[in-house]
Amino acid sequence: MRYLDPKADWPFIETFGKHPDLTICFLNALLPLAENEYITEIEYLPVHLMPQTPLKDHSIVDVRCRDERGRIFIVEMQMLWSPAFMHRVLFNVSKAYVRQLGSNEKYELLQPVYSLNLVNDVFMPDVEGYYHDYRIVHIEHSDKIIEGLRFIFVELPKFKPQTFSEKKMHVLWLRYLTEINEKTRVIPPELMESPEIRKAVEQIEESAFSDAQLEGYDKFWDGVRVEKTLISDALKKGLAEGRAEGRAEATGNSS
Repeated sequence: MRYLDPKADWPFIETFGKHPDLTICFLNALLPLAENEYITEIEYLPVHLMPQTPLKDHSIVDVRCRDERGRIFIVEMQMLWSPAFMHRVLFNVSKAYVRQLGSNEKYELLQPVYSLNLVNDVFMPDVEGYYHDYRIVHIEHSDKIIEGLRFIFVELPKFKPQTFSEKKMHVLWLRYLTEINEKTRVIPPELMESPEIRKAVEQIEESAFSDAQLEGYDKFWDGVRVEKTLISDALKKGLAEGRAEGRAEATGNSS
């Protein structure tokens, strides 16, 4: 059996954009929700046009849904990291929060918006953990929180499988995203023991995709590679310009 990488656009959408049961399990496992806050039902929301970033859409895949309480969840798979992404995420979450109300509706009707960002890149190399939870908190009294917006960033390359009995599905879902790709021929049995993961694996079997979808899958990775090169070139150019400015300043000071 051959599989596609679940992080790519078609596999990700086929898994989490068309199967509410898998999306619910995934969100409950990855989001910092208390047991009495678990999601039990969702409806998918349309994906609107995103603001422009230095990267193209090849590197971003997202799924949006609302649960039975009215809470909104935005799940993004980001293949490459750019500082602009943090602004993009803030923009999208804020927009989703504001758009909940009509012109004459009360603010009390606003429901929380959760942003789950799966990043296939390391953007906080100076921080050991892979899971980053952001809220609006009081600087001096961190227990004082303004509810409404929650941002979760997961650095997938930093994730290392460990046995956490209380976080079993959290670990299994991240293993699903990080251990399976085109080179995979046999899925680890501990993953297949979970009905939800087993169903998710079935969604990324190569035989489940049409020729057109497989061609789109290849183009997705081509686009990611191009964008990665553009980012790398831009960083190198910035570093070179910074060094040149530094040398120019040093020469001017010495004279």
